Amino acid sequence: MKLSWNIAEEIEGMTLKEFLRNSQGISRKMLADIKFCGGKIVVNNKIETVRYVLKAEDNVLIILPAEQVSKNIVPVKIPLSIIFEDDHIMIVDKPASLVTIPTRDNTEPSLAGAVLHYYQEIGWKSTFHPLNRLDRDTSGLLLIAKHRLAQELFRKRKETPVSRTYLAIVNKSMRWRFGTIIAPIARKESSIIEREVNEKGKYARTHYECLATDKDSTLVKVKLDTGRTHQIRVHMAWLGHPLEGDTLYGGTKGKMSRHALHSSELSFKHPVTQEKMIFKAELPLDFPIF
Repeated sequence: MKLSWNIAEEIEGMTLKEFLRNSQGISRKMLADIKFCGGKIVVNNKIETVRYVLKAEDNVLIILPAEQVSKNIVPVKIPLSIIFEDDHIMIVDKPASLVTIPTRDNTEPSLAGAVLHYYQEIGWKSTFHPLNRLDRDTSGLLLIAKHRLAQELFRKRKETPVSRTYLAIVNKSMRWRFGTIIAPIARKESSIIEREVNEKGKYARTHYECLATDKDSTLVKVKLDTGRTHQIRVHMAWLGHPLEGDTLYGGTKGKMSRHALHSSELSFKHPVTQEKMIFKAELPLDFPIF
């Protein structure tokens, strides 16, 4: 895994450390890992230290160390719907009924296992770095960093987060066309899975817009400003409109055999190139059409 830069005139005079830490956002720990765990920093085809002073037109190449693959994830051959891929990120369209990451000591098939199997096939030495999480029965787009540095750059640049848009079907016809829910979410004391709105919980904000409705249900577009566990499911249930099929939070059985939630759009700046990227996923076949 490699990253490279051609140094512009305005960068001339910086040390490699200043360029990598301040301009590129690479942490001190990551630089130490590159130095001591098998990586390399190369300038104009020569290995250099971070004290090297950059000149215009220098070519800087970072070779990242190989990553340890998680022992808790079992590679499994499952077809992947890859929407986009380069050396740094991958977007997949996750099917419903597939967990993203298995729990400890659970060897059931998972998206993480499918990605690791795919990495084995293409000779990519990395582990699974998801940048958003989807519940087992939530379908749609999931963003994956293909190496630890890409994951680190996403997490450090909080001013340019991943914008996540979902489509959901909720019970009953909604009275309000659009709105914002601001309500803290915490784990329910009596459960290790269920969450609830609780003043002691973590800040959570959800925006929604009604797209279509009938007497029994409403198709809603949802955008998240935060990423709490079960956030959409908890907030919509708290509003009195649980997701159709979401029996954990009071939703009634509907047209689908799962809760009606689909990750339909992701937008973000690429962690390395800074290019603005937008990806959209079509609705799965089991999602009802209004």
